[in-house]
Amino acid sequence: MNNLVLRFNAMTPTRYNFRQFINLIISMICSFLILINIAIPAYALNDAKQIVLEAWTLVNEGFYSPEKFNEINFRKIRQITLQKDIETSEEAYSAIEDMLKPLEDPYTRILRPKDYELLKSTNLGSEINGVGLQLGTDDESGEIIVISTLSGSPAEDSGIIIGSILNKVNGVLCKELGLATTATRLRGETSSKVIVEITAPNGDTREIELERRSVDLQPIRTKRLRDESHTIGYIRITQFSESVPKKIEEAIKDLQEKDIEGLILDLRNNSGGLVSSGIAVADYFLSNGTIVETKNRDGIIQEINANESELFKGPMVTLVNKGTASASEILAAALKDNKRSQLIGETTFGKGLIQSLKNLSDSSGLAITIASYLTPTGKAIQGEGILPDKTLDIPQPISPASEDDKWLKDAQIVLISKIDEYLTENTDLGNQSSENLLDDEMNP
Repeated sequence: MNNLVLRFNAMTPTRYNFRQFINLIISMICSFLILINIAIPAYALNDAKQIVLEAWTLVNEGFYSPEKFNEINFRKIRQITLQKDIETSEEAYSAIEDMLKPLEDPYTRILRPKDYELLKSTNLGSEINGVGLQLGTDDESGEIIVISTLSGSPAEDSGIIIGSILNKVNGVLCKELGLATTATRLRGETSSKVIVEITAPNGDTREIELERRSVDLQPIRTKRLRDESHTIGYIRITQFSESVPKKIEEAIKDLQEKDIEGLILDLRNNSGGLVSSGIAVADYFLSNGTIVETKNRDGIIQEINANESELFKGPMVTLVNKGTASASEILAAALKDNKRSQLIGETTFGKGLIQSLKNLSDSSGLAITIASYLTPTGKAIQGEGILPDKTLDIPQPISPASEDDKWLKDAQIVLISKIDEYLTENTDLGNQSSENLLDDEMNP
């Protein structure tokens, strides 16, 4: 550019070189335009569009199934989206939702600032404000399914059954809203009300008015069970929050001080939470075994293995149902595949995808599916679930661990049998050790 300027200054426009002068001017203008094009993008992004671009970039770099990008032409979707009139944060969030829909993954989603803070606080704390419904998506139909209801919540009090289809929230179809937006519309101020339309597993459809309130998650509940000859520990985990591993450690130590001979681990209606917490709990019950395998977007499989020491070594039975999902399925599969605990109940939900939470620059967040889980024996969890060792067909109790909980009583019968086997085997080993010692003394 400097050379062009110097040549211009050195020239004197006359009739003789006027054509050369004009050509020089045209050349300078073209060079200047090229430089401008390099330095400045084709369009300037306002703050709202910058959020959209941030979200697209994070998904493009992290989404677990990059082959999907070619199928839907994800780059073209970005281009079309950024050409829209997007001025406000809400317009940006709506544009991101539309941009992510072709991925057909309900777990990759935009989280508005309040929802993002609520999700983080739920994983860290022990309370949630809403109706107490834990939801998932049916892979085939796209319908929103009730995975579980939180104990003591408005949803549980209204008698909503696990496996029900959530059709509408305040008259709007949930299939159109999607999983994340449906969950958002169920939350709200304490004492405010929301109307939901539910179809139960038997086909009955009804409208229910639910009053939102603060629900204590109570992620850990324990008690000691006794019969005439045995003392059994019972631990129920309803959610995997950050505090759960420490609470489980304390619960196990407390029960061991009460001389329990075996343990029932209850994962019914546990829809997941922090996967790291579920893996940490699995580590308490396993010695050196594989807890879970992960498969990333490049098809690379990695194992997560348990440490050598176990916090509890006695006989175990684990209760699961179709409300057992995500992190709790990882724990259940680890116990089953390592032959550490017998699973009793029904096939679990089948949510085996890993999400990573990413911050966006305006305090909103993005959940991105970055990998899938496999059981220690290499089986997929997503869409399949974990099949129990023993299936229970008896009706599930309205209140788990109550006097009417026939599933728990069945688990006790199975565990007592395992305790008796365990005691017999260890007695035989003790006798065998004594005999070997005598043989060694007799044959020095």
